[in-house]
Amino acid sequence: MSSIEVNQFTYRHGDVELSGYMAQPSRYPRAGILIVPTIAGPTQLMFDRARWLASLGYSAMVCDIYGKGVIEDIREARQLADALRADAEYYRERFRCALAELRIRSRLANNRIAAIGYCMGGEIVLEMARSGEDIALVVSFHGLLATPLPAKRGMIKSRILVCHGRADPFVPPKQVRTFMDEMDIAGADYHVHIYSGVLHGFTDPASNAKALEAVRYNMSADRQSKAAMLSMFDEIFETGKTPDQY
Repeated sequence: MSSIEVNQFTYRHGDVELSGYMAQPSRYPRAGILIVPTIAGPTQLMFDRARWLASLGYSAMVCDIYGKGVIEDIREARQLADALRADAEYYRERFRCALAELRIRSRLANNRIAAIGYCMGGEIVLEMARSGEDIALVVSFHGLLATPLPAKRGMIKSRILVCHGRADPFVPPKQVRTFMDEMDIAGADYHVHIYSGVLHGFTDPASNAKALEAVRYNMSADRQSKAAMLSMFDEIFETGKTPDQY
């Protein structure tokens, strides 16, 4: 296994300064992966996942959401998120800036780029796909599926993987059906993996310590969703590897 290089830096979206965290293998990467965090912003868990992906040969960048680091107060996080979502095009543009930064720093072309997101980050990567961003794959883990700007026919260029907990109260069955209908109308190439009895936040072991009853870690769903993501990476980026590291 090659060594891992870690770099922290700043980048900009207009007049907003954002922080980035990049983990890369010392050898040429298989692909570049943008990691979009939860509504709380870039936590240590996201940095750990970037290093894990780098250990598998990918250049992984954790992007920023608000330019304020980690938001500990969920009420403040929701206020910041609502303000950002208020302008859908501005919302999408914030993460185009992150993708541009990943492309520059990873030295990879569009067809060697994927974007993965958790919770609000899952919503964001799906917005990237809906806007026609030229990237190979987006992966949403317990992400929100609704949008104010549904995809138009032929607009989506990315393949899509959605990993969803069947018991997630933030994304009820009607929202899942509406999303799948939207993808069908758009002609998207998408997979939806649904884990029975699983709540929101199933990839984060710290979920069990949170007061919200809707948020719980699930070891099996975490493992299976990671395996599904790595399998898609292998298929799209032709790495020839199996998802045997978790």
